[in-house]
Amino acid sequence: MKKRYLIAALVVLSIVSLFIGVKNISPLDLFDLSDDQVHVLWISRFPRLISILIAGVSMSVVGLIMQQLTRNKFVSPTTAGTMDSARLGVLVSMVMFGAAAPLIKMLVAFVFALAGTLMFMKILDKVKFKDAIFIPLVGLMFGNIIGSITTFFAYKHDLIQNISSWLQGNFSLIMKGRYEMLYVSLPLLVISYLYANRFTIAGMGEDFSRNLGLKYKQVVNIGLIIVALVSSANILTVGIIPFLGLVVPNIVTMYNGDHLKKNLPHTALLGAVFVLVCDILGRVIIFPYEIPIGLTVGVIGSGIFLYLLLRRKAYES
Repeated sequence: MKKRYLIAALVVLSIVSLFIGVKNISPLDLFDLSDDQVHVLWISRFPRLISILIAGVSMSVVGLIMQQLTRNKFVSPTTAGTMDSARLGVLVSMVMFGAAAPLIKMLVAFVFALAGTLMFMKILDKVKFKDAIFIPLVGLMFGNIIGSITTFFAYKHDLIQNISSWLQGNFSLIMKGRYEMLYVSLPLLVISYLYANRFTIAGMGEDFSRNLGLKYKQVVNIGLIIVALVSSANILTVGIIPFLGLVVPNIVTMYNGDHLKKNLPHTALLGAVFVLVCDILGRVIIFPYEIPIGLTVGVIGSGIFLYLLLRRKAYES
């Protein structure tokens, strides 16, 4: 889990990612690129690589923030209803603001994602049985209820195919002019790093935080706003990437402990490497066809999630 190894893996995988595709481009071609090859690189390959890196970094970091604020290692935007709430927001924006700009749709999705996350946090406050595995199950049930509402209204407005496209994460449609919304995540990641120590204190509980002079509610709200904004930008650009914000932070904390500020760079790097690996696998397994990133990350991430659950159970026994 050393940063230099993660950086080296990230550089190698990024180079590999640029030269995988139906259009054959090799590293040797860089010295004599044709017009078609330049077009493919600048319109498709580079935007795809940038979106993979930003999505992997941002979703992993917000997963770590959520786990810190909820004091639960099995909470993430996927298991807390954040993504399902954002998808409901996408549906509302499609029904009410069909011809609106992507930024308007992102703001609507953000409002719903933030409301859903706040509702989940309120549910946590009411739940007395706070077992580490029980809490994400509550989040999954909450997310499924919101997902059912989304599906009902999507059927009612004949938008089920449109809304289903937002469910499956997919980088194959990423092109120049269709991924720039992800740049919203970059300043939010900087804010996350600046607030890392405050998130750590907030994760120790409201009474403890207030005794140390921390404005608990304000810090928690800032964390949830970051989570909602990043989730909204990702779901509108890439789609839902399941388990990413769950497994990556857990792997990092297994090796590095629970120091949030120390773990943020490792989480960001490992998240980008993990998504790159899954994307490359999805592009080569049935080449020249492609498996969506939501499927590859879902299969690998669910396997890791099961391992973490069994490992925790074995540790407790």
